[in-house]
Amino acid sequence: MSDNNLSSRLYPTRIDIPAEARSQIVVLLNKTLAATSDLKTQVKQAHWNVKGTDFYQLHELFDEIAGELEEYVDMFAERVTALGGYAMGTARMAAANSILPEYPTDILAGMEHVTALADRFAPYAKHLREAIDKTDELGDLDTADLYTEVSRTIDKRLWFLDAHLQAAAVANTENGNGNGNSVSATTKTQKTVLAG
Repeated sequence: MSDNNLSSRLYPTRIDIPAEARSQIVVLLNKTLAATSDLKTQVKQAHWNVKGTDFYQLHELFDEIAGELEEYVDMFAERVTALGGYAMGTARMAAANSILPEYPTDILAGMEHVTALADRFAPYAKHLREAIDKTDELGDLDTADLYTEVSRTIDKRLWFLDAHLQAAAVANTENGNGNGNSVSATTKTQKTVLAG
């Protein structure tokens, strides 16, 4: 059976959400499950490989974030199955279906890892907000509430990551290296890595 058929497979259930809506919601949840699993492993990659004077603080922060994401993986997978769907939760399924780009392997410094993670948390956060609207439109307020719960924490984590980068941007501006909207050298490097 193809992944596409698995992502929308429904088992008999007595839940009162129509099968057509549940099928769409399960596909969306499986997409989120893949992205969440992928993001968790990318955060762990940063946790294991970060270097520099801010190593300890970032090592601990990244581990804390990965733990939160692990809980969300379980929550999304269980919501899929509660709706009568098939949770697509293997590492290979996540890699094949994630909306996120691959994590760079040529970075070491703390701010490079912070940038790489912020560049992944931002589209993930956007995906969650779009999923809130979509599940609400489909009449599944419980799943919309789940997405809302996760979205609040992801926005907070993106704020934590951005706060590290904003200090560098402000320093560049104060030193005459920008106009307040400057992109740090690390961010420019990261965008080059992502584009290439």
